[in-house]
Amino acid sequence: MSVECVIKNAAKTVGEGPHWDDVTNTLLYVDIYDNAIHRFNPETNADDKIVLDSSVGFVVPARKGGLIAGVGKCLVHVDWDTKKVTKLHEVEEGLATRFNDGKCDPQGRVWAGTMMGSPKPNIPDMERIGSLYCLDKDGSLRNVVQGVGISNGLAWSSDGKSMYYIDSSPRQMYKYDFDPSTGKIENRSVVFDNSGKSVPEFGFPDGMTLDTKGNAWVAHFFSKKVMCHDTKTGEVLQSVEFPATRTTSCCFGGKNLDELYVTTSVYEAPEEEMKEYPLGGSLFRVKGLGVKGYSANMYEGNIPA
Repeated sequence: MSVECVIKNAAKTVGEGPHWDDVTNTLLYVDIYDNAIHRFNPETNADDKIVLDSSVGFVVPARKGGLIAGVGKCLVHVDWDTKKVTKLHEVEEGLATRFNDGKCDPQGRVWAGTMMGSPKPNIPDMERIGSLYCLDKDGSLRNVVQGVGISNGLAWSSDGKSMYYIDSSPRQMYKYDFDPSTGKIENRSVVFDNSGKSVPEFGFPDGMTLDTKGNAWVAHFFSKKVMCHDTKTGEVLQSVEFPATRTTSCCFGGKNLDELYVTTSVYEAPEEEMKEYPLGGSLFRVKGLGVKGYSANMYEGNIPA
């Protein structure tokens, strides 16, 4: 196994939301408070970006063209070539929140959650005023889960019957029964609860992805690690450490989907931390894990004309 720094200091603030686009063999990711969507081409090492007018929590491609992104409190469609941004929905009027992580389910719906717009230094103390939303293929939006602290990682089992979801504030990962035909979720259970564990060792669970064995690879913020968890027991099966303390998310990519791309953050990192970990905010790639991921899902709904 090898850990490689692909782009040094790729993110000026919070690198997040990596998504491998196997149509173009490029990696999409965001830099939240730099208001930027990045597109990295491993063949050419080109890292292009679009800068928008507010924070960008996530980005996913749309099958019919362009990208769906969480920008501030809005879900938008972005045309990469023309830079045109079209607002689809705005949420949580009167609340100081913003969109954070988001992903598509196997049927092509977009699931995206919110959190406080100005995070508190003590993450468990953050107000749980966020929600998890689902953008359906007909363009309608529904609020699915309320009382969320920091809406984060999302993933679906290969049989389509389970959805996994992380709320970073209580340091928990959940499993829901998932109905593929309707997108309804119910019967929440806890996969793991790290609330009583050491932060330097276990951090705060953040973004995640599943491998083809059904295990969850979870970035644990403040721990320097991405951990592989058994989704049945929550047990840590494997751990990969990085020369950066603030690991944020991960996805499988590469032409064989056997390389793990990992984003990191430097947002509010003190000077002493940056001296000790100068690669904070970098984009990393892990090879030789011996596992593969699935092709990432795209939004299958209609897009604005």
